[in-house]
Amino acid sequence: MSLYLLALLAGIVTGLRTAMALAALSWAAYVGVLPLGGSWLGWLGHWPTPWLLTAAAALELVGDKLPSTPSRKVPPQFGARLLVGALCGAAVGLPAGAWIGGLLAGLVGAAIGTLGGAAARARLAALFGRDLPAALVEDAVAIVAALLLLGILR
Repeated sequence: MSLYLLALLAGIVTGLRTAMALAALSWAAYVGVLPLGGSWLGWLGHWPTPWLLTAAAALELVGDKLPSTPSRKVPPQFGARLLVGALCGAAVGLPAGAWIGGLLAGLVGAAIGTLGGAAARARLAALFGRDLPAALVEDAVAIVAALLLLGILR
C-alpha cells in the first residue's frame, strides 16, 4: 500500500478518535516496525510514549460518550484532530523521506475522518434512535482501522 494511503488512513483514524492512530503509530515505532529513532519524531518510540498514548486513547473512548464532551467540529477539537492527523501522516512518511507528503495526506485524512465520522455517527444515531450505539460502532471502526494500520506497517 502506498505510504500516502497509509498516511491518509492514519489521518482518518485520527478524525474518528484523536489519540487512536497516534497510539498505534507509537507502538509501531516502539517495536521497531516504524523506524523513527534519531528523527524529530523519535520520541514516539520511547518506552513510555505508547503506554501514555494508549491510556489517552482509552480515556478518549470513555470521554467521547459524556454529554459534556464538545463536538469534534468546534475549532479547538477540529484543530487538534488536524494537527494530530498531520503528525501521524508525517510519522508514516518520515522513514521514506516523504514526511511532508505524509503530513499533508494525514491532514486531509483527519478532515475526512472528522467530518465524515460526525456525519456517519449522526446518521447511525438517527437510525438507532440514540447516540450511544452509534458511538460504539464508531469506536469499533476506529480500533479496527488502527489495527489495520499496524498490520500494514508490519
